[in-house]
Amino acid sequence: MDFSSFLVLVGFIAACTLAAATGAVIRPGIWYERLAKPDWRPPNRLFAPVWSVLYLMIAASGWSVWREAGFAGAAGPLTLYAAQLLLNAAWTPVFFGLHRIGLGFAILVALWLAIGATIGAFYSVSVTAAVLLVPYLAWVSFAGALNYAILRLNRASPQPK
Repeated sequence: MDFSSFLVLVGFIAACTLAAATGAVIRPGIWYERLAKPDWRPPNRLFAPVWSVLYLMIAASGWSVWREAGFAGAAGPLTLYAAQLLLNAAWTPVFFGLHRIGLGFAILVALWLAIGATIGAFYSVSVTAAVLLVPYLAWVSFAGALNYAILRLNRASPQPK
């Protein structure tokens, strides 16, 4: 790998780190702990390591597409990639920061669709890049089910402050 390729990889990792930063800055807190949650919810300590691995895979995926086609050659797929990262970054402030469970679910649905579109667009450039995003899609599917379950369990009661 030459130095310019390494710098682009660092850029993709930095972009994913920025998306992840919302989760590092805005913590679940007491509001989240007081919400009714389904029994199948994993422990909070599981989320950070899972997301860390996923963000590295997301970065590697984007970088793989760049290596195959460059920014100009993969402008469409990389635009979808950027859109899904922005949606990813938006969920935490909406759900944990604003306490908007329903809007959080809507963002996850949009994120799920954006990841699916990104996988499809990446597949035509790099099968490896597309496959690297499949665990991310699976985790966001799980997160969407969890978000929806929390929405349903807390719909009838006033939102805890």
